[in-house]
Amino acid sequence: MTKRCGFVALIGEPNAGKSTLLNRMVGAKVSIVTHKVQTTRARIRGIALEGDSQIVFVDTPGLFRPRRRLDRAMVSAAWSGAADADMVLFLVEANRGITEGVSSILEGLASHIPSTVSVSLVINKIDRVQSEKLLQLTNDLNKLYNFENTFMISAEKGHGVDHLKSWLAKALPEGPWLYPEDQIADAPLRQIAAEITREKLTLRLHQELPYQLTVETENWEDRKDGSVRIDQLIYVMRDGHKGILLGPKGATIKGVSMDARKELSEFLDRKVHLFLQVKVRPNWLEDKERYTEIGLNFRDGD
Repeated sequence: MTKRCGFVALIGEPNAGKSTLLNRMVGAKVSIVTHKVQTTRARIRGIALEGDSQIVFVDTPGLFRPRRRLDRAMVSAAWSGAADADMVLFLVEANRGITEGVSSILEGLASHIPSTVSVSLVINKIDRVQSEKLLQLTNDLNKLYNFENTFMISAEKGHGVDHLKSWLAKALPEGPWLYPEDQIADAPLRQIAAEITREKLTLRLHQELPYQLTVETENWEDRKDGSVRIDQLIYVMRDGHKGILLGPKGATIKGVSMDARKELSEFLDRKVHLFLQVKVRPNWLEDKERYTEIGLNFRDGD
């Protein structure tokens, strides 16, 4: 019985479905998912088992043209996560085809990914287009890059995912498992808790505001009755943002707190007491500590 284990990086444009695929592969929600782009900020590792193989998926931030320090740090984390992996899956949305962003990533593959790392193409959201269009897209993309393999899937519906998972399991290098059998994520619980709250904020807030806030778990207290008290800080850049986030009579923040607490209780399988506090910190995007807390390298934003 030969054990296999390795790292599989998921790369692609923002909203290509990387986090949805990761959660589907792991069988639990370890990476936050919203309909908004650039939701994933740091590299999240999700651990899946298939037969005698342990597949460690690295969900990277979407690759896009960076404008701010945070953007640059996110893009750098995505490329370095891919370069360090044993295998790379490049996700492309079937319904959007070869966009400017896809072309840009294809150009970057040669310069960022070592030749020893195999790259396979995963065309996602296949339920949204007709088969002739899919075949044309597959041919066009394979002419532009020498992919090891091509898969067609719907991460949301699950089509084709089992086939992809079993192929990965057989293609991983031989070696001992790196994580205990029951571990599904390689991120501190404090960070996962902060990400869950940030997801709820992103879903409730509009336009640019979700990109200008960050959430940190300040305190985590396990109680004797089996419950946990979690205190979190939400940093925003302006006083006006604080008002929007609190909402009329505190309604918005209460709703976020309720949604986050419910999901945290389900994830941790215990009662959660969640306390959120909003603080204005105008320059958090230039604050090294905030990047460390998110799991990004501050210097990569230079």
